[in-house]
Amino acid sequence: MTCDEQTQLLETMKASALEGGGKERQKRQSEKGKLSARERIKELIDKESFNETQKYITGRSTSCGLDHHRLPGDGVVTGSALLDGRQVWISSQDFTVLGGSLGEMHASRIANAQEAALKTRKPFIQINDSGGARIQEGIYSLDGYGKIFRNNIISSGVIPQISLILGPCAGGAAYSPALTDFVFMVDPISQMYITGPDVIKTVTGEDVTHDQLGGTLAHASKSGNIHFACESEKDCFATLKQLLSYLPSNSDEKPPVLKESKEGKPRLSNKISSILPERINKSYDMKEIIYDIVDKGVFLEVQKDFAKNIITGFARIGGRSVGIVANQPQALSGTLDIDSSDKGARFVRTCDVFNVPILSLVDVPGYMPGLKQEYGGIIRHGAKMLYAIGDATVPKVSVVVRKAYGGAYIAMASKSLGYDRVIALSTASIAVMGAEGAAEIIYRKEINSSSDPAKTRQEKIEEFQRESMNPFVAAATGLVDDVIATKDLRNELIYSFEYLSDKQEIRPKRKHGNMPL
Repeated sequence: MTCDEQTQLLETMKASALEGGGKERQKRQSEKGKLSARERIKELIDKESFNETQKYITGRSTSCGLDHHRLPGDGVVTGSALLDGRQVWISSQDFTVLGGSLGEMHASRIANAQEAALKTRKPFIQINDSGGARIQEGIYSLDGYGKIFRNNIISSGVIPQISLILGPCAGGAAYSPALTDFVFMVDPISQMYITGPDVIKTVTGEDVTHDQLGGTLAHASKSGNIHFACESEKDCFATLKQLLSYLPSNSDEKPPVLKESKEGKPRLSNKISSILPERINKSYDMKEIIYDIVDKGVFLEVQKDFAKNIITGFARIGGRSVGIVANQPQALSGTLDIDSSDKGARFVRTCDVFNVPILSLVDVPGYMPGLKQEYGGIIRHGAKMLYAIGDATVPKVSVVVRKAYGGAYIAMASKSLGYDRVIALSTASIAVMGAEGAAEIIYRKEINSSSDPAKTRQEKIEEFQRESMNPFVAAATGLVDDVIATKDLRNELIYSFEYLSDKQEIRPKRKHGNMPL
């Protein structure tokens, strides 16, 4: 073969790899409102920074008519790029090639990118748009999923792993996103489920649409399987960039610290006193307090539509990245139930592995009571929150905003569980239970024997609130480090996270703990 012929072959192979499934299939992808595999990478990364790997890889199977579908790349694009100046590794499935189905070499290409990300200790981003396993390749397809899953598991807690579901993600394909740190979906182009509507109809007789079964809104609000529900692919990419700005590239690094801006400097928290109601049992929106204390009022909420009685998300305080876990009085009075315990525990552990300090904002009347919760395993699920906080070694600061009662106080604000600093606002109330319940138990005889039980009951409630529940009772024995005015909260947090920034905590040597799952 002459030099010219070799050059011509190279150009032909390059063009074939770039074309994917061909112009007609690319057009159909666009008509569905979806970007192509390569367009997605281009939209996400810094301009002209993509370095593709293994672009000429080709499936080996020729069974069931696959021979004429053996295209360079085998239905996935992989490589490394810069994202806001930081290196990341990416895989992007190409639905125009055999429906993005995963075969032996397709899987090998993704696994190679995963392994490169782990070796270089850089974030891995996978873009899923696939009909699932390539049936024609049989067990080799399933073996490919096994390789990907194992790489997800080995990389867990070492590098950030992020999944973008930008099309169908069915069957075994759904388990890789579930093994990653954060999952994004876009309404209405994304669906994710183990078994499709047709099979469900056959097996259970249930009629359900693709969106009802595994659409973005279903996973965002009901299953809790995803962390971000986005309106468009552009919105998805922008949110991903914001998320990565709070995280380090790997578990050996600390999150980026922004140079102190005017907003990063101390300022008073002027809105909190007007946000908090005078009545302790009246609800309010905890997010308003979050917006008031974080830099520039910017808060990236995680799983905002799931288990709304707890708020989780990322922000900066004094330029430092923090993970916020907060009770939400507007939903179930801020109690901790099964779903909120799972949500909070998972978020805390994610922050811990990537060295993001934790801020707990507390207004909690306790764990959720009831037969449904007990039968559902609230003891086991509630223990996850306790375990996650107790196991985390990053700086942990708790602020008792209002109520902190019972076992939920331990999870959200107890120094004994491992919080480094516990601050109580002057509005705080800390106890085993609310004053009404406590007075009924402690002063039952006095109330029952009184000539005016209602009056005596109210007097005893006020007495208990005054003598046992005010934050100075806890502060007197060091269980609260400081009691402050609401206006001073932001400044106190800036100071707290600064002086805890070099915290180190030594733990006994072990293979790993046994978290209640």
